[in-house]
Amino acid sequence: MSKNYTDSKSSLITPEQYSYVESATNGSHQLNEQDNNKGIQPFLPNETASPLSVADAIAQMLATLGVSYAFGVAGGAMASLWNALSNSTIDVLNFRHEAGAAFAATEAYFASDRPTVVFTTAGPGITNALTGLFAARGEGAKVILLSACTSAPQRGRWAIQETSTYTLPSGGIFTTGALFNYAITIESAAQLPQIFRKLALALAQPGGFVAHLSIPTSVQTSLVEDMCLPQLDVPRFGITAPKEAIAKSVELLSSGPFAIWVGFGARDAADEIRQLAEKTGAAVMCSPRGKGIFPEDHPQFVGVTGLGGHASVLTYMEQQLPLHTLVLGTRLGEPTSFWSSAMVPTGGFVHVDIDPEVPGVAYPQVKTFGVRSDIKAYVQELLQQLPDAPPSSTPLLLPCPERKGVESGIDYPVRPEALMAGIQKIIVEGSDAVVMAECGNSFTWSTHLLQFAQANRYRVSTGVGAMGHAVTGVLGAAQARKGKAVAIVGDGAMLMNNEISTAVKYKIPAIWIVLNDARYNMCHQGMKVLGLKGADATMPPTNFAMIARGMGAEAIVVVRESDIEEALEQAIASNVPFLIDVVIDPDRPAPSGGRNKSLAAQGVKSNQAKSSPKPVSFPLV
Repeated sequence: MSKNYTDSKSSLITPEQYSYVESATNGSHQLNEQDNNKGIQPFLPNETASPLSVADAIAQMLATLGVSYAFGVAGGAMASLWNALSNSTIDVLNFRHEAGAAFAATEAYFASDRPTVVFTTAGPGITNALTGLFAARGEGAKVILLSACTSAPQRGRWAIQETSTYTLPSGGIFTTGALFNYAITIESAAQLPQIFRKLALALAQPGGFVAHLSIPTSVQTSLVEDMCLPQLDVPRFGITAPKEAIAKSVELLSSGPFAIWVGFGARDAADEIRQLAEKTGAAVMCSPRGKGIFPEDHPQFVGVTGLGGHASVLTYMEQQLPLHTLVLGTRLGEPTSFWSSAMVPTGGFVHVDIDPEVPGVAYPQVKTFGVRSDIKAYVQELLQQLPDAPPSSTPLLLPCPERKGVESGIDYPVRPEALMAGIQKIIVEGSDAVVMAECGNSFTWSTHLLQFAQANRYRVSTGVGAMGHAVTGVLGAAQARKGKAVAIVGDGAMLMNNEISTAVKYKIPAIWIVLNDARYNMCHQGMKVLGLKGADATMPPTNFAMIARGMGAEAIVVVRESDIEEALEQAIASNVPFLIDVVIDPDRPAPSGGRNKSLAAQGVKSNQAKSSPKPVSFPLV
């Protein structure tokens, strides 16, 4: 697609500036012939071009900052902005719901390591997107929301979908805070250079960044005259630990046996973590989001912790309790640790994170040496300074996750264990597809039974845990990686929010595997275990294959275990969106051995009286 850019008086950035900002915000990404072939081009002078509008300037600014994809739902209040995005180098995908667009943008970021955009119109467009943006913040994605708002002269006059302080709370939605790292309403083109500077600096920082640019309808069409964006000498930031912190870490970890607890924040340091484990002989466990960063088939891997985790982790902590645990890139929140005292090593934690507020929060009563650092740089330093483990004629045997075979002779209904075995064989081992699991029992079955040997192939959300995240996020992952992405989801999530129609429109190779049991089964099973009666978590049976075919996707129903592998092979071979509707046995209890053992151990260690009430909730039943 050819583009006309403005002359030196009204252009936003020079070719040299463009190249620099791209390299600053995207690491190795450089301006070259290959990028030009993709449609990523510098802003070249054009003597005949007319002045840019604010909407056009924002679209060009975002492309300069490395944005390749924008996901959203259009509307009248943001018509000019929508038009500008659609005529820029950014690929614009029009979704059916703003929440789905935000989830897709989140997963597109993780699949591409490039910032993404969500666009919405005024009023409900913004509020519909908030759950997905809340998830983006919790997951650590880099996402920018572009929204329309009511122009100043019309505020307070009951404009259509009025978006102002008269109708929406400004705090938190239009201001920097818990939801947005940065938020601003653009009332003038003169604000653009400072906004560009803030965005470029923030996107060059490690970790997540979620921003909100709200643009009144009238401002979108106003002109940008005689202005250039600032030239920014912004290298990609890194955070390295002080020498004193490294020295203290070496002292602590050399004082006795230690374990390594790996989280999602360590995903870029997979090779270094493996080297560290093999150098020191340390046992390795991971959070649900950290699956695959350390190979799950490695003899030093003792299991996944937390929700859907493995009882082998507790066995290790009971039988071979380490002196210290080196925590790398996990907040140790409830889904990862259940805050169980059984996970506390005798000497405390060495906790490394780019966020200095993370270490010590989950276990405030436990001695914790906190280190603020990029995980990769930190582990590289440890590899240089930590001594090798002493040779032993009798290597320490570590417990590993139990891998039970699926009992044969049963064909109907489909057991979730049999389905996971098929997914392991055809999807995980037989393809390079990214696999995502929805919250609920889909999460626990997938996390517990699937096994990954590579980083960045498994995605779950443990922060917000919103239903519909994987159902719609799978589009962003598939689109950004230009390849297959698979979502393992429940029927409740599929009914709540899906983007099959969007996938069909853009020919996105997404695959949905629906665990169809006509229940919100985590709720159903949880209430049953708690002994609470009367609450109804059932729903009418749904033929999801029929729905998917009605939207233009390919689909198949699986009711027998003998048909699982053939259906999965068809989905992987297909070039279009594909849904597998699996009618599963609703009475198979989701994996809970690890969390139940953890809770039991926690109760014993805290000396709770027998009469103490137990938590009445699920999934922590």
